Amino acid sequence: MLKNPQDRSKAVQGAVEALGGKVERFWMAFGDYDIVGVVQMPDAVSAAAFSMAVAAGGACRAVKTTPLLSVEEGVTAMQKAATCGYYFG
Repeated sequence: MLKNPQDRSKAVQGAVEALGGKVERFWMAFGDYDIVGVVQMPDAVSAAAFSMAVAAGGACRAVKTTPLLSVEEGVTAMQKAATCGYYFG
């Protein structure tokens, strides 16, 4: 990237859209990861496919996918967890 600085978000956007997703935003960062992006994917399988494709491409040393839940989805998950029978009180 230093020899040929470029905005790689356009290449990523094409892959996201090909899998039925939408790019929300990308940021440049420093630390553990150089680029952080928020994308919406239609389902977990599409998100996994995107993550696998990026990792297999070889241009990234590390890829991390973190699924996010809305607050409402999180509350629903908590309610389900409370009734599943697995609890340490």
